[in-house]
Parts: sequence; structure tokens; C-alpha cells
Amino acid sequence: MKITSVQSGVRESREKSLAYIQTLFAGDEFHDTDLVALPEMFQCPYENAQFPSYAEPEGGETWRFCSGLARQNGVYLSAGTIPEVADGRIYNTAYVFDRAGRQIAKYRKTHLFDINIRDGQHFRESDTLTAGDEMVVFDTEFGKMGICICYDLRFPELSRLMTDAGARLILCPAAFNTTTGPMHWELLFRQRAVDNQVFLVGTSPARDEHASYQAWGHSIIVDPWGRVLTEMDETEQVKVTEIDLSVVDEVREQLPLLKHRRSDLYELRVRKKQIFQNND
Repeated sequence: MKITSVQSGVRESREKSLAYIQTLFAGDEFHDTDLVALPEMFQCPYENAQFPSYAEPEGGETWRFCSGLARQNGVYLSAGTIPEVADGRIYNTAYVFDRAGRQIAKYRKTHLFDINIRDGQHFRESDTLTAGDEMVVFDTEFGKMGICICYDLRFPELSRLMTDAGARLILCPAAFNTTTGPMHWELLFRQRAVDNQVFLVGTSPARDEHASYQAWGHSIIVDPWGRVLTEMDETEQVKVTEIDLSVVDEVREQLPLLKHRRSDLYELRVRKKQIFQNND
């Protein structure tokens, strides 16, 4: 399976950001690839003040653009995230499309990024955004995949629930910053990959030195052994990584962590909503 990771920067407007992504798809990195992964808030500045003006309903301009990209190029598209407006609320929402441009997954960030690091980053997504309440695993021709968004990765329960539901690869569009990124970015992706014996695909925006929120970048792919297969720097880049999903089975057979759990002592389960799955 070939994955094309896109670490793009946000342009001056939604339209310019989408046009830039369109030009990238003409590159060789997008030929004969299976899945393209875009960053968190790839068409919107990561700023509370900007989320309302960039917010779109499901089926809006960016949704249609991404559906068309997937269909025209015959790829699965993890369409990063965008601000989604629904019922008077705004969510940080990730869509996934199949090769025919059909939406096969929709996930709203469930853990909002409300932090205040001393002498570092301060941000409160909850000032503008509403948390989702659904864990998502979806079907592909390669097997089941899960998806989470950025800060979600810090909560091991969510990744484990996706693994229990059959995920062999977890997508994570994310925008860590220059405070948390150097400390925890690679650590968390490797940790979740090892804990759950899955592939982890983290896709960040490129860093904009002039933005109020500066992304760490360093888009990454980690295998079930915790080996870093791909990691970028902070600049705009596109990289192709070929993975073998049979490694998941090999690792789980050799080091059967998931089988060795003590269900007689502890339990983890979904409490609210059912998992969305595409079984077409």
C-alpha cells in the first residue's frame, strides 16, 4: 500500500489553499498511490477567530473539492480536517473518501485542545469548537482503519478502542505546535503504534513563521514495531511511503500483547455511540 503524505501550508484564502492542493496532485508522488493524507485544518488558519468564517456544512465547497480529488485520481483521501458547521455549532471534522469519491468516514474531534503551557503555548479550542462524541473505524480494500485528530492521540483509550474494533492503521491529521511538538510528537506516534500494534499516519500542516499558531510539521508514519518509516521537517513537502499491512499480523503473532490483556481484571468499551463503518 502506498501512502502519499501532504504537508502543505495554508494560503491567504480557502480558495487559494484548495487550488494549491489541486496543483500538487499533478506531481509524480500522486501517481500510482493508494491513499493521500492531508493535514489538520489544511484550508483554514488554526485560529479560533477564523474557524467560524471558514466553517462549512457537510457537502460544502471543501467537501465537494475533496470528493472530486479522490474520484478524479482514483485514490483514498484522508481529507485532513476542516471546521464543520452543523446545528449552529462548529466541529473540527475529518472526512475520508474512497476511490470513487464516496464519503466512507466522518469523525469529529472528541478531545478539544484546551491547554496553557507555562512560558509556552496557550490555546482553547472549546472557545469556538464543540467536541464530537463518536469513535470511528471504517472499511477499505486494505482492511479496517481508524481516525483521530491531533490532541486525541494523547488519550490511549481512543486508539485502543479503534484497535479493538479492527483497525490496522490509524490516521491522525494533527497540528502540534513548537512547544509540544519537540517533546511529544514522535514519542506519541511511536507509543500508540507500539501499544496497539498498528500503523500510525500523522499529517501536519507546514510551519508558517508568520502565523499566530505555528505548527511543528514533521509529518510521520510509524509501523507496528514503533519504527519511524517517514518523518519530514517543518517545511512544505510531499512524501510517498510504501507499507506492508501484513506486518500488523506478524507483530501481533510474535508479541501477542492484545491477547495477553486481562479481561478478568479490566475492561474498555464504547459508552455512547456506535462505531461508524462502511461495509459496502
